[in-house]
Amino acid sequence: MAFLAGLLVLDAPASALNNAGADAGARTDNTIAVKKIRTPQGVLPYVSAQAFRYWLRTGLETSGGDWVAAPVFREGKIAYTDANPVRNWDDDLFGYMRAPSKKTDAVKAKETTPLEKDREITRVSPFRVGTFVAIAPSPIVSDFGTMTRQDGDPVPHEHEFYRAHLRGLFSLDLTCAGTFFDSERVGYKNLDTYRREEAQNEGCREVKVRKQMALRLPIEKRCQRVSTLVRALAELSGGAKQALHYTDLVPAIVFLAVVKNGNNPFYRALRASKTHQTEFDREAFAEILRVYKEDFLSDIHIGWAKGFLDEERQALQDAIVAAASSLTIHLQHPREAIQAMADKLADSDNEAWYE
Repeated sequence: MAFLAGLLVLDAPASALNNAGADAGARTDNTIAVKKIRTPQGVLPYVSAQAFRYWLRTGLETSGGDWVAAPVFREGKIAYTDANPVRNWDDDLFGYMRAPSKKTDAVKAKETTPLEKDREITRVSPFRVGTFVAIAPSPIVSDFGTMTRQDGDPVPHEHEFYRAHLRGLFSLDLTCAGTFFDSERVGYKNLDTYRREEAQNEGCREVKVRKQMALRLPIEKRCQRVSTLVRALAELSGGAKQALHYTDLVPAIVFLAVVKNGNNPFYRALRASKTHQTEFDREAFAEILRVYKEDFLSDIHIGWAKGFLDEERQALQDAIVAAASSLTIHLQHPREAIQAMADKLADSDNEAWYE
């Protein structure tokens, strides 16, 4: 049993990456507010996990690579994916929930995999993402504009933006990737008659995982799906207000490692200083290496872009040199760190991580 644990930091120099919609209490009727958390220390802008997953999923779908995206179907106010983890890579790694429907448009949807009568299917997402919250409090700025390309008085509008370093965690359950449970537990009813048959035709073998019966894809296919997902983190793009607040979403900082369980050891490696600046916490980092020493199953890959908080990057580099640890730690550019980890996840010689 193993998990890929990761920490990402997005540098938002003047951004509005995820909005909350109209602000009912604003001075103008059409003010757009950013998502934010109010704390005693100050306001923390954030990006929801749903938004991040959407950026990543959309990037995978449009990359032109091997990724196999599930078709999406809609019935009135209900939407769902094909819910076939054997065929669709995102159904496998992002999870799903689907129940039978008697609506006419659902019955006529020929592109979707049929669903066994009177059986709902659900899958817990192996890929889990936290909310990306500013490391330090950040003042929210209001920007005013006008629509003037028309006759008559200008039409004013207002929106919020911020300057922040957004920190988020993710975890990828390598054991469950490409492993389709066939039980009656909620979240583990991954299959029905149609999907079970397709799994067998695709070479899935029966296994017992975490005391439950499952069908599992060959290791080469599992490695391919996982590594493709991880590589996409190096090409991350998206976000709201990009026409006015263009922001490069390639992570400025990345911590990555394969660990024994779903706990993420990296969160406290960074902190906010008393002056609300992002700092590398050397003592916390040394404690992480000591406390989690036996949990790391791979090298630790850290990506930190030069030109981003260079003094803190140097402090990290000094801490790595000074660490009295048997762990191997690589300090690279974030894209290099992501690619290096993806290469190791693509290597079937590391099959033990997927057990």
